Amino acid sequence: MKSAKIPFHKISTPRNSVELTNVENLKARKWKPIPLPHGTIPEPKGQDLDYVNVAHSHLVHSDWSKLDKLASGLTPFRVKHILLKTQKDYVLSLEFFKWVELKNPSSVTLHSHSIILHVLTKNRKFKSAETIFRRVIESCLGPLELPSKLFEALLYSFRICDSSPRVFDALFKTFAHMKKFRNATDTFRVMKEYGFLPTIESCNAFLSSLISLNRSDIALSFYKEMRRSHISPNVYTLNIVIGAFAKLGNIEKAIEVFKEMEKMNISPTAASYNTLIAGYCSQGLLSTALKLKKLMEKNEVRPNEVTYNTLVNALCKEGKLHEASKLFSEMKTMDVAPNTVTYNTLINGYSQAGNSEMAGHLFEDMLVNGIKADILTYNALILGLCKEGKTKKAAYLVKELDREKYVPNSSTFSALITGQCVRKNPDRALQLYRSMIRTGCHPNEATFTMLVSTFIENKDYDGAVVILKEMLEKSISPDSGILSVLCDGLCQDGKEEVAISLCKEIEARHLMPGSFKKTRSFSF
Repeated sequence: MKSAKIPFHKISTPRNSVELTNVENLKARKWKPIPLPHGTIPEPKGQDLDYVNVAHSHLVHSDWSKLDKLASGLTPFRVKHILLKTQKDYVLSLEFFKWVELKNPSSVTLHSHSIILHVLTKNRKFKSAETIFRRVIESCLGPLELPSKLFEALLYSFRICDSSPRVFDALFKTFAHMKKFRNATDTFRVMKEYGFLPTIESCNAFLSSLISLNRSDIALSFYKEMRRSHISPNVYTLNIVIGAFAKLGNIEKAIEVFKEMEKMNISPTAASYNTLIAGYCSQGLLSTALKLKKLMEKNEVRPNEVTYNTLVNALCKEGKLHEASKLFSEMKTMDVAPNTVTYNTLINGYSQAGNSEMAGHLFEDMLVNGIKADILTYNALILGLCKEGKTKKAAYLVKELDREKYVPNSSTFSALITGQCVRKNPDRALQLYRSMIRTGCHPNEATFTMLVSTFIENKDYDGAVVILKEMLEKSISPDSGILSVLCDGLCQDGKEEVAISLCKEIEARHLMPGSFKKTRSFSF
């Protein structure tokens, strides 16, 4: 899969440092960033000067009652100068800024925002700065073309406030947290033009946000740009990159990055191993994943609950419940506490395999150990009982759901429908299906197929047609084999016209299974 391109400027830039710039590296690379502009603010005179001095005095003495009387006289020019006078005391500056926002919000401009942002970031109050950044971005003050206008305001007030480059880093990070990827990308580009680079923590925030929205391709493209810009990754960065390659199914590249850690003098963490183990499991390479766990232990990195849960899940999916249980026992021996995910995975595994008794024992063990069950636990247990036709016991668990204040969802209803289908009780299954629809839950293809099959098995072909038509309403294509059996049944009942009409409707909706026509003896 090719990675999506991001419109980064391909400019060689300096290695990252604590304060983001490295003048020596810039000179060594014979690349000159754009000089920082010398923004200026005219000095206050006359009434403006008197107002600033008096207001500043009241502010220093925390005389808010006297300040309140001056609120109506606030102007953007006066606000900026008071902020500049108080900038060495970030607490006082922030108090004043909040007071102005409350008492005379029209006097707060993009430039006064930029001053308080400089003050906060210079004093490393990044959370407070991000709160203000978010408000500015969300409100889009004036004709704000983000991020250029906001960046420009910060740029022109930079020297006036004797600021830190971390102010630009904070802007980039805020865009990353807000998942405004284009704005973050543009900010990154412009920062580079002025000789600034974001911190690795902010780059990681951007990468994490991209991954959270399944944009692994863009995350990897950004990582390449980071490396070209000589931003040194840390272990968290590399874990994200390993995970991104694994999600895209490129396990070879994920292994390459894992191996590169040693060359970078970065020790893999449990998360590094876990990410690669999950990648192997997703590709069906379970034996390799188990070998990696052994290597992990050999390298004195302790497996945690994520390691075990990932492997237990993979084993259960392959039906290797005995091996999954052995890992579960090992987990306890190694003093790694099983959690709700661990129990749910095993309970679901045994339920799917038709062993509701073992699933029940695990549920009891779960409760004894103080692990709280959730809706997924109950759904797995209900499914296990229903697959064995134990619908009364399943109904008891549904009541337990209500006592625990969990709301039945689509999986709950699907499990209950399964139970009635196993008992060859299509009418009761249909009632549950109707209840499912009324509560706003949506059946999936498997639920529809099971219902149709049960009606067919009971030779209730009309009932099967009703359900199949509801499948079509949801644009779900019927199974070829089931459709063939249904049409044969209708024809045997002398309802060939119904079968032909049904097939025409499926054809009209472009939902006809590809192999169906070849097996039919009648034309339509």
